[in-house]
Amino acid sequence: MASSGGISGYYWRAKAVIGTVLILFSLGCNTQPKDDFTKERAQQIITEAWSTTYPKILSAIQAPTLRDTTVFIQDTTDFSNSINKAISQLSADGGGTIKVNPGVYKVGGSIFLASNIRLYLENGTELWFSPHPSDYLPVVKSRWEGTFLMNYSPLIYAIDAENIAITGKGLIDGQAEKKWHEWKRKQDDDKKRLRQMGNDKSPLKERVYGDGHYLRPSTIEFINCKNILLEEFSIKGSPFWTIHPVLSENVMIRSLNIGAGTTNDDGIDPESCKNVLIENCIIHTHDDCVALKAGRDQDGWPYPPTENVIVRNNTFITEVGSGFCIGSEMSAGVRNVFVENCELIKSGKHAFQFKSNPDRGGFIENVFMRNIEVGTVKYGFEFTTDYKGWRGNEYFTKYRDFYFQDILIKEVTDKSIVIKGRLEEPIRKVYFENCVIDQSPQLEVVSEASQILFENTKINTNILPTKD
Repeated sequence: MASSGGISGYYWRAKAVIGTVLILFSLGCNTQPKDDFTKERAQQIITEAWSTTYPKILSAIQAPTLRDTTVFIQDTTDFSNSINKAISQLSADGGGTIKVNPGVYKVGGSIFLASNIRLYLENGTELWFSPHPSDYLPVVKSRWEGTFLMNYSPLIYAIDAENIAITGKGLIDGQAEKKWHEWKRKQDDDKKRLRQMGNDKSPLKERVYGDGHYLRPSTIEFINCKNILLEEFSIKGSPFWTIHPVLSENVMIRSLNIGAGTTNDDGIDPESCKNVLIENCIIHTHDDCVALKAGRDQDGWPYPPTENVIVRNNTFITEVGSGFCIGSEMSAGVRNVFVENCELIKSGKHAFQFKSNPDRGGFIENVFMRNIEVGTVKYGFEFTTDYKGWRGNEYFTKYRDFYFQDILIKEVTDKSIVIKGRLEEPIRKVYFENCVIDQSPQLEVVSEASQILFENTKINTNILPTKD
Protein backbone atom coordinates (compact mmCIF):
# COMPACT_ATOMS: atom_id res chain seq x y z
CA MET A 1 0.00 0.00 0.00
CA ALA A 2 1.09 3.55 -0.64
CA SER A 3 2.44 5.58 2.24
CA SER A 4 1.97 9.29 2.99
CA GLY A 5 4.33 12.02 1.92
CA GLY A 6 5.60 15.10 3.75
CA ILE A 7 3.41 17.94 4.94
CA SER A 8 4.15 20.18 1.99
CA GLY A 9 2.79 17.65 -0.47
CA TYR A 10 6.24 16.72 -1.75
CA TYR A 11 7.43 13.12 -1.47
CA TRP A 12 10.89 11.52 -1.22
CA ARG A 13 11.74 8.00 -2.15
CA ALA A 14 15.12 6.31 -1.90
CA LYS A 15 16.07 3.29 -3.99
CA ALA A 16 19.27 1.29 -4.27
CA VAL A 17 20.49 0.86 -7.82
CA ILE A 18 23.67 -1.20 -8.42
CA GLY A 19 25.05 -0.20 -5.03
CA THR A 20 24.36 3.50 -5.58
CA VAL A 21 21.64 5.33 -3.69
CA LEU A 22 19.56 7.41 -6.03
CA ILE A 23 17.54 10.11 -4.28
CA LEU A 24 14.47 11.10 -6.21
CA PHE A 25 12.78 14.38 -5.44
CA SER A 26 9.35 14.38 -6.97
CA LEU A 27 5.82 15.66 -6.63
CA GLY A 28 4.40 12.27 -5.72
CA CYS A 29 5.53 10.55 -8.92
CA ASN A 30 4.92 6.83 -9.03
CA THR A 31 8.08 5.15 -10.30
CA GLN A 32 6.58 1.67 -10.50
CA PRO A 33 5.91 0.29 -13.99
CA LYS A 34 2.39 0.64 -15.25
CA ASP A 35 1.88 -3.08 -15.75
CA ASP A 36 2.23 -3.82 -12.02
CA PHE A 37 -1.40 -2.79 -11.48
CA THR A 38 -3.53 -5.48 -13.05
CA LYS A 39 -7.00 -6.81 -12.42
CA GLU A 40 -5.49 -9.71 -10.48
CA ARG A 41 -3.34 -7.38 -8.37
CA ALA A 42 -6.29 -5.09 -7.65
CA GLN A 43 -8.44 -8.01 -6.54
CA GLN A 44 -5.64 -9.26 -4.31
CA ILE A 45 -5.40 -5.83 -2.64
CA ILE A 46 -9.18 -5.73 -2.18
CA THR A 47 -9.32 -9.17 -0.60
CA GLU A 48 -6.52 -8.38 1.81
CA ALA A 49 -8.03 -5.03 2.79
CA TRP A 50 -11.53 -6.32 3.56
CA SER A 51 -10.39 -9.55 5.20
CA THR A 52 -7.48 -8.19 7.27
CA THR A 53 -7.37 -4.40 7.57
CA TYR A 54 -11.13 -3.86 7.94
CA PRO A 55 -11.66 -6.22 10.92
CA LYS A 56 -8.51 -4.87 12.56
CA ILE A 57 -9.90 -1.33 12.41
CA LEU A 58 -13.32 -2.47 13.61
CA SER A 59 -11.89 -4.28 16.63
CA ALA A 60 -10.04 -1.11 17.69
CA ILE A 61 -13.27 0.93 17.91
CA GLN A 62 -15.00 0.39 21.25
CA ALA A 63 -17.74 2.22 23.13
CA PRO A 64 -16.55 4.13 26.22
CA THR A 65 -16.84 2.49 29.62
CA LEU A 66 -18.70 4.69 32.11
CA ARG A 67 -19.47 4.48 35.81
CA ASP A 68 -22.96 3.24 36.76
CA THR A 69 -24.12 6.46 38.39
CA THR A 70 -27.07 8.55 37.16
CA VAL A 71 -28.09 12.15 37.81
CA PHE A 72 -31.52 13.36 36.64
CA ILE A 73 -32.11 16.82 35.13
CA GLN A 74 -35.56 18.35 34.84
CA ASP A 75 -34.93 22.08 35.31
CA THR A 76 -36.77 24.03 32.63
CA THR A 77 -36.07 27.49 34.08
CA ASP A 78 -32.27 27.59 33.84
CA PHE A 79 -31.46 24.41 31.98
CA SER A 80 -28.05 25.44 30.61
CA ASN A 81 -26.68 26.35 34.01
CA SER A 82 -28.19 23.29 35.68
CA ILE A 83 -26.86 20.76 33.20
CA ASN A 84 -23.36 22.24 33.01
CA LYS A 85 -23.10 22.29 36.80
CA ALA A 86 -24.26 18.67 36.93
CA ILE A 87 -21.75 17.62 34.26
CA SER A 88 -18.87 19.36 36.03
CA GLN A 89 -19.72 17.88 39.42
CA LEU A 90 -20.35 14.35 38.18
CA SER A 91 -17.14 14.36 36.14
CA ALA A 92 -15.18 15.46 39.21
CA ASP A 93 -16.77 12.62 41.21
CA GLY A 94 -15.68 9.98 38.68
CA GLY A 95 -18.34 10.28 36.00
CA GLY A 96 -21.62 8.65 35.06
CA THR A 97 -24.84 9.50 33.21
CA ILE A 98 -26.73 12.78 33.08
CA LYS A 99 -30.28 11.78 32.20
CA VAL A 100 -32.66 14.43 30.83
CA ASN A 101 -36.30 13.51 31.43
CA PRO A 102 -38.92 13.91 28.67
CA GLY A 103 -39.96 17.47 27.94
CA VAL A 104 -38.97 20.53 25.94
CA TYR A 105 -35.92 22.41 27.23
CA LYS A 106 -34.80 25.80 25.97
CA VAL A 107 -31.01 25.69 26.11
CA GLY A 108 -29.63 29.20 26.58
CA GLY A 109 -26.08 28.45 25.46
CA SER A 110 -23.55 25.66 25.00
CA ILE A 111 -23.48 22.35 26.83
CA PHE A 112 -19.90 21.52 27.83
CA LEU A 113 -19.24 17.79 28.10
CA ALA A 114 -16.43 16.54 30.32
CA SER A 115 -14.56 13.26 30.75
CA ASN A 116 -16.48 10.15 31.78
CA ILE A 117 -19.91 11.67 31.09
CA ARG A 118 -22.86 10.29 29.15
CA LEU A 119 -25.64 12.71 28.22
CA TYR A 120 -28.76 10.58 27.93
CA LEU A 121 -31.82 12.07 26.22
CA GLU A 122 -34.98 10.15 27.00
CA ASN A 123 -37.47 9.50 24.22
CA GLY A 124 -39.64 12.63 24.19
CA THR A 125 -36.80 14.90 25.32
CA GLU A 126 -36.20 17.93 23.09
CA LEU A 127 -33.31 20.36 23.49
CA TRP A 128 -34.06 23.64 21.71
CA PHE A 129 -30.81 25.58 21.48
CA SER A 130 -30.86 29.34 21.57
CA PRO A 131 -30.79 31.05 18.15
CA HIS A 132 -28.94 34.05 19.65
CA PRO A 133 -25.20 34.05 18.85
CA SER A 134 -24.34 36.01 21.98
CA ASP A 135 -25.36 32.97 24.04
CA TYR A 136 -22.35 31.09 22.64
CA LEU A 137 -19.73 33.43 24.05
CA PRO A 138 -17.03 33.57 25.30
CA VAL A 139 -15.11 32.14 22.37
CA VAL A 140 -13.49 28.70 22.50
CA LYS A 141 -10.90 26.88 20.42
CA SER A 142 -12.54 25.50 17.29
CA ARG A 143 -11.73 24.50 13.74
CA TRP A 144 -13.61 26.25 10.96
CA GLU A 145 -13.33 24.73 7.49
CA GLY A 146 -9.99 23.22 8.40
CA THR A 147 -8.38 26.22 10.16
CA PHE A 148 -8.07 26.63 13.94
CA LEU A 149 -9.44 29.78 15.57
CA MET A 150 -11.19 31.13 18.64
CA ASN A 151 -14.86 31.31 17.77
CA TYR A 152 -18.41 31.01 19.02
CA SER A 153 -18.74 27.84 21.04
CA PRO A 154 -20.35 24.86 19.31
CA LEU A 155 -23.76 24.03 20.76
CA ILE A 156 -22.38 20.88 22.41
CA TYR A 157 -18.64 21.06 22.98
CA ALA A 158 -15.79 19.12 24.54
CA ILE A 159 -12.02 19.54 24.46
CA ASP A 160 -9.29 17.31 25.89
CA ALA A 161 -11.87 14.85 27.22
CA GLU A 162 -12.16 11.06 27.18
CA ASN A 163 -15.03 8.61 27.59
CA ILE A 164 -17.88 10.88 26.49
CA ALA A 165 -21.24 9.95 25.04
CA ILE A 166 -24.59 11.32 23.89
CA THR A 167 -27.26 8.62 23.67
CA GLY A 168 -31.00 8.11 23.87
CA LYS A 169 -33.88 8.77 21.49
CA GLY A 170 -34.36 12.46 22.20
CA LEU A 171 -34.03 15.41 19.81
CA ILE A 172 -31.36 18.12 19.50
CA ASP A 173 -32.64 21.17 17.59
CA GLY A 174 -30.12 23.88 16.66
CA GLN A 175 -32.89 26.18 15.34
CA ALA A 176 -30.56 27.52 12.65
CA GLU A 177 -33.44 28.82 10.57
CA LYS A 178 -34.16 31.52 13.17
CA LYS A 179 -30.86 33.37 12.87
CA TRP A 180 -27.74 31.47 11.85
CA HIS A 181 -28.82 30.92 8.24
CA GLU A 182 -28.48 34.67 7.60
CA TRP A 183 -24.74 34.53 8.21
CA LYS A 184 -23.84 32.61 5.06
CA ARG A 185 -23.98 35.82 2.99
CA LYS A 186 -22.07 37.79 5.63
CA GLN A 187 -19.11 35.46 6.22
CA ASP A 188 -16.81 36.17 3.22
CA ASP A 189 -14.59 38.83 4.84
CA ASP A 190 -14.10 36.72 7.96
CA LYS A 191 -13.40 33.62 5.88
CA LYS A 192 -10.74 35.38 3.79
CA ARG A 193 -9.10 36.84 6.90
CA LEU A 194 -9.00 33.42 8.59
CA ARG A 195 -7.55 31.80 5.45
CA GLN A 196 -4.75 34.37 5.45
CA MET A 197 -4.07 33.81 9.15
CA GLY A 198 -3.72 30.10 8.51
CA ASN A 199 -1.39 30.78 5.61
CA ASP A 200 0.71 33.17 7.73
CA LYS A 201 0.77 30.75 10.68
CA SER A 202 -0.61 33.44 12.98
CA PRO A 203 -0.75 32.38 16.65
CA LEU A 204 -4.12 31.15 17.87
CA LYS A 205 -4.44 34.07 20.30
CA GLU A 206 -4.64 36.42 17.31
CA ARG A 207 -7.34 34.41 15.52
CA VAL A 208 -10.19 35.72 17.64
CA TYR A 209 -13.63 35.81 16.05
CA GLY A 210 -16.94 35.64 17.85
CA ASP A 211 -18.75 38.94 18.55
CA GLY A 212 -18.92 41.10 15.42
CA HIS A 213 -17.97 38.22 13.13
CA TYR A 214 -19.99 35.74 11.12
CA LEU A 215 -18.39 32.29 11.19
CA ARG A 216 -21.10 29.88 12.32
CA PRO A 217 -20.36 27.16 14.91
CA SER A 218 -20.96 23.44 14.53
CA THR A 219 -23.70 21.76 16.52
CA ILE A 220 -21.52 19.04 18.10
CA GLU A 221 -17.75 19.47 18.11
CA PHE A 222 -15.21 17.49 20.10
CA ILE A 223 -11.52 18.49 19.93
CA ASN A 224 -8.69 16.22 21.02
CA CYS A 225 -11.05 13.72 22.62
CA LYS A 226 -10.86 9.96 22.96
CA ASN A 227 -13.49 7.23 23.27
CA ILE A 228 -16.64 8.87 21.91
CA LEU A 229 -20.12 7.41 21.46
CA LEU A 230 -23.02 9.17 19.69
CA GLU A 231 -26.05 6.90 19.43
CA GLU A 232 -29.77 6.88 18.61
CA PHE A 233 -30.77 10.54 19.00
CA SER A 234 -32.15 12.82 16.31
CA ILE A 235 -30.62 16.17 15.39
CA LYS A 236 -31.76 18.96 13.10
CA GLY A 237 -31.40 22.67 12.45
CA SER A 238 -27.61 22.77 12.58
CA PRO A 239 -26.06 26.26 12.17
CA PHE A 240 -23.08 24.76 10.33
CA TRP A 241 -21.48 21.30 10.21
CA THR A 242 -23.62 19.02 12.35
CA ILE A 243 -21.18 16.55 13.96
CA HIS A 244 -17.52 17.50 13.86
CA PRO A 245 -14.95 15.45 15.80
CA VAL A 246 -11.45 16.93 15.48
CA LEU A 247 -8.11 15.34 16.43
CA SER A 248 -10.08 12.59 18.15
CA GLU A 249 -9.65 8.84 18.40
CA ASN A 250 -12.01 5.90 18.83
CA VAL A 251 -15.20 7.55 17.58
CA MET A 252 -18.40 5.52 17.32
CA ILE A 253 -21.43 7.17 15.64
CA ARG A 254 -24.43 4.95 15.09
CA SER A 255 -28.20 4.92 14.58
CA LEU A 256 -28.55 8.71 14.38
CA ASN A 257 -31.27 10.54 12.47
CA ILE A 258 -29.80 13.77 11.11
CA GLY A 259 -32.32 16.16 9.57
CA ALA A 260 -31.60 19.05 7.27
CA GLY A 261 -30.62 22.45 8.64
CA THR A 262 -30.01 25.39 6.34
CA THR A 263 -26.73 25.69 4.44
CA ASN A 264 -23.29 24.07 4.93
CA ASP A 265 -24.96 21.63 7.34
CA ASP A 266 -22.70 18.65 6.62
CA GLY A 267 -23.93 15.58 8.45
CA ILE A 268 -20.79 13.98 9.91
CA ASP A 269 -17.30 15.41 9.32
CA PRO A 270 -14.48 13.56 11.13
CA GLU A 271 -11.35 15.70 10.83
CA SER A 272 -7.83 14.52 11.65
CA CYS A 273 -9.39 11.57 13.47
CA LYS A 274 -8.32 7.95 13.89
CA ASN A 275 -10.51 4.84 14.22
CA VAL A 276 -14.00 6.06 13.31
CA LEU A 277 -17.19 4.03 12.81
CA ILE A 278 -20.31 5.57 11.23
CA GLU A 279 -23.13 3.07 10.89
CA ASN A 280 -26.92 2.69 10.66
CA CYS A 281 -27.55 6.42 10.35
CA ILE A 282 -30.12 8.33 8.31
CA ILE A 283 -28.57 11.59 7.12
CA HIS A 284 -30.51 14.29 5.26
CA THR A 285 -28.60 17.52 4.63
CA HIS A 286 -28.25 20.56 2.39
CA ASP A 287 -24.57 19.76 1.97
CA ASP A 288 -22.33 16.69 2.24
CA CYS A 289 -23.74 13.77 4.22
CA VAL A 290 -20.39 12.29 5.29
CA ALA A 291 -17.18 14.20 4.57
CA LEU A 292 -13.76 13.08 5.75
CA LYS A 293 -11.40 15.98 6.40
CA ALA A 294 -7.90 16.67 7.71
CA GLY A 295 -7.19 20.40 7.93
CA ARG A 296 -6.62 23.16 5.39
CA ASP A 297 -3.35 24.11 3.69
CA GLN A 298 -0.42 25.12 5.95
CA ASP A 299 -2.64 25.13 9.01
CA GLY A 300 -3.42 21.44 8.53
CA TRP A 301 0.02 20.07 7.71
CA PRO A 302 1.38 19.70 11.28
CA TYR A 303 -1.50 17.49 12.40
CA PRO A 304 -2.29 13.78 11.99
CA PRO A 305 -4.22 12.39 9.02
CA THR A 306 -7.72 11.03 9.16
CA GLU A 307 -7.31 7.29 9.01
CA ASN A 308 -9.05 4.00 9.68
CA VAL A 309 -12.66 4.96 8.95
CA ILE A 310 -15.60 2.61 8.42
CA VAL A 311 -18.89 3.92 7.00
CA ARG A 312 -21.57 1.25 6.64
CA ASN A 313 -25.32 0.60 6.49
CA ASN A 314 -26.32 4.28 6.18
CA THR A 315 -29.01 6.08 4.20
CA PHE A 316 -28.13 9.45 2.63
CA ILE A 317 -30.18 12.28 1.14
CA THR A 318 -28.61 15.59 0.18
CA GLU A 319 -30.09 18.55 -1.60
CA VAL A 320 -26.89 20.22 -2.86
CA GLY A 321 -23.89 18.20 -1.62
CA SER A 322 -22.26 14.79 -1.91
CA GLY A 323 -23.45 11.56 -0.40
CA PHE A 324 -19.88 10.68 0.52
CA CYS A 325 -16.77 12.76 -0.02
CA ILE A 326 -13.18 13.25 1.07
CA GLY A 327 -11.98 16.85 1.29
CA SER A 328 -11.63 19.50 0.42
CA GLU A 329 -9.93 20.17 3.77
CA MET A 330 -7.56 17.20 3.73
CA SER A 331 -4.03 18.63 3.93
CA ALA A 332 -2.80 16.18 6.56
CA GLY A 333 -4.04 13.29 4.42
CA VAL A 334 -6.82 10.67 4.48
CA ARG A 335 -6.21 6.93 4.27
CA ASN A 336 -7.67 3.52 5.02
CA VAL A 337 -11.34 4.24 4.35
CA PHE A 338 -14.04 1.57 4.01
CA VAL A 339 -17.59 2.34 2.81
CA GLU A 340 -20.16 -0.41 2.33
CA ASN A 341 -23.85 -1.28 2.23
CA CYS A 342 -25.10 2.30 1.95
CA GLU A 343 -27.94 3.90 0.00
CA LEU A 344 -27.93 7.41 -1.44
CA ILE A 345 -31.50 8.24 -2.36
CA LYS A 346 -30.69 11.48 -4.18
CA SER A 347 -28.14 14.25 -4.46
CA GLY A 348 -28.28 17.65 -6.10
CA LYS A 349 -24.56 17.25 -6.79
CA HIS A 350 -22.30 14.23 -6.30
CA ALA A 351 -22.73 10.66 -5.32
CA PHE A 352 -19.00 10.39 -4.53
CA GLN A 353 -16.46 13.21 -4.61
CA PHE A 354 -12.76 13.38 -3.79
CA LYS A 355 -11.68 17.02 -3.76
CA SER A 356 -8.52 19.01 -3.24
CA ASN A 357 -6.50 21.79 -4.91
CA PRO A 358 -2.85 22.91 -5.28
CA ASP A 359 -3.00 24.79 -1.96
CA ARG A 360 -3.56 21.60 0.02
CA GLY A 361 -0.75 19.09 -0.40
CA GLY A 362 -1.39 15.86 1.47
CA PHE A 363 -2.81 12.64 0.08
CA ILE A 364 -5.91 10.49 -0.32
CA GLU A 365 -5.15 6.78 -0.47
CA ASN A 366 -6.49 3.31 0.24
CA VAL A 367 -10.22 3.94 -0.26
CA PHE A 368 -12.47 0.87 -0.56
CA MET A 369 -16.18 1.10 -1.42
CA ARG A 370 -18.65 -1.68 -2.16
CA ASN A 371 -22.37 -2.58 -2.27
CA ILE A 372 -23.83 0.90 -2.67
CA GLU A 373 -27.05 1.89 -4.42
CA VAL A 374 -27.66 5.42 -5.66
CA GLY A 375 -30.82 7.03 -7.04
CA THR A 376 -30.68 10.26 -9.05
CA VAL A 377 -27.60 12.50 -8.81
CA LYS A 378 -26.05 15.25 -10.90
CA TYR A 379 -22.56 13.72 -10.86
CA GLY A 380 -21.48 10.12 -10.24
CA PHE A 381 -17.80 9.79 -9.34
CA GLU A 382 -15.60 12.88 -9.44
CA PHE A 383 -11.93 13.29 -8.60
CA THR A 384 -11.29 17.03 -8.36
CA THR A 385 -7.78 18.50 -8.08
CA ASP A 386 -8.67 22.19 -8.51
CA TYR A 387 -11.49 22.64 -5.99
CA LYS A 388 -11.70 26.31 -4.94
CA GLY A 389 -8.01 27.04 -4.71
CA TRP A 390 -7.22 30.66 -3.91
CA ARG A 391 -3.45 31.12 -3.92
CA GLY A 392 -2.30 29.15 -6.93
CA ASN A 393 0.41 27.31 -5.04
CA GLU A 394 2.09 24.08 -6.06
CA TYR A 395 1.33 21.73 -3.18
CA PHE A 396 -0.21 18.94 -5.21
CA THR A 397 -2.28 16.22 -3.60
CA LYS A 398 -1.40 12.57 -4.06
CA TYR A 399 -4.39 10.40 -5.11
CA ARG A 400 -3.66 6.65 -4.99
CA ASP A 401 -5.44 3.33 -4.59
CA PHE A 402 -9.22 3.61 -4.93
CA TYR A 403 -11.33 0.47 -5.26
CA PHE A 404 -15.04 0.55 -6.16
CA GLN A 405 -17.12 -2.64 -6.33
CA ASP A 406 -20.78 -3.43 -6.91
CA ILE A 407 -22.07 0.13 -7.12
CA LEU A 408 -25.31 0.97 -8.93
CA ILE A 409 -26.24 4.52 -9.88
CA LYS A 410 -29.68 4.67 -11.45
CA GLU A 411 -29.42 8.11 -13.03
CA VAL A 412 -26.76 10.77 -13.55
CA THR A 413 -28.03 14.02 -15.03
CA ASP A 414 -24.62 15.48 -15.93
CA LYS A 415 -21.15 13.89 -15.59
CA SER A 416 -20.80 10.19 -14.84
CA ILE A 417 -17.14 9.43 -14.00
CA VAL A 418 -14.57 12.24 -13.97
CA ILE A 419 -10.97 11.48 -13.03
CA LYS A 420 -8.84 14.57 -13.65
CA GLY A 421 -5.37 14.59 -12.18
CA ARG A 422 -2.57 17.02 -12.80
CA LEU A 423 0.51 16.78 -14.95
CA GLU A 424 2.60 17.38 -11.84
CA GLU A 425 0.76 14.72 -9.83
CA PRO A 426 -1.35 12.25 -11.86
CA ILE A 427 -4.06 10.18 -10.23
CA ARG A 428 -3.06 6.50 -10.14
CA LYS A 429 -4.54 3.12 -9.35
CA VAL A 430 -8.31 3.42 -9.54
CA TYR A 431 -10.25 0.19 -9.96
CA PHE A 432 -13.95 -0.21 -10.83
CA GLU A 433 -15.56 -3.65 -10.72
CA ASN A 434 -19.25 -4.40 -11.36
CA CYS A 435 -20.15 -0.71 -11.29
CA VAL A 436 -23.17 0.41 -13.35
CA ILE A 437 -24.63 3.80 -14.24
CA ASP A 438 -27.99 3.08 -15.84
CA GLN A 439 -28.59 6.49 -17.38
CA SER A 440 -26.17 9.31 -18.11
CA PRO A 441 -25.70 11.88 -20.90
CA GLN A 442 -21.91 11.56 -20.63
CA LEU A 443 -19.44 8.69 -20.48
CA GLU A 444 -16.19 8.70 -18.50
CA VAL A 445 -13.65 11.53 -18.61
CA VAL A 446 -10.10 10.55 -17.69
CA SER A 447 -7.09 12.86 -17.97
CA GLU A 448 -3.70 13.11 -16.26
CA ALA A 449 -4.34 9.72 -14.72
CA SER A 450 -3.01 6.23 -15.22
CA GLN A 451 -3.65 2.69 -14.07
CA ILE A 452 -7.40 3.20 -14.29
CA LEU A 453 -9.03 -0.22 -14.57
CA PHE A 454 -12.66 -0.95 -15.47
CA GLU A 455 -13.84 -4.53 -14.93
CA ASN A 456 -17.43 -5.28 -15.99
CA THR A 457 -18.31 -1.61 -15.56
CA LYS A 458 -20.74 0.22 -17.84
CA ILE A 459 -22.47 3.51 -18.44
CA ASN A 460 -25.80 3.18 -20.21
CA THR A 461 -25.02 0.11 -22.30
CA ASN A 462 -21.36 0.94 -22.91
CA ILE A 463 -18.75 -1.32 -21.35
CA LEU A 464 -15.85 0.89 -20.30
CA PRO A 465 -12.37 0.01 -21.52
CA THR A 466 -9.33 -0.01 -19.27
CA LYS A 467 -7.26 3.19 -19.25
CA ASP A 468 -3.53 2.56 -18.97
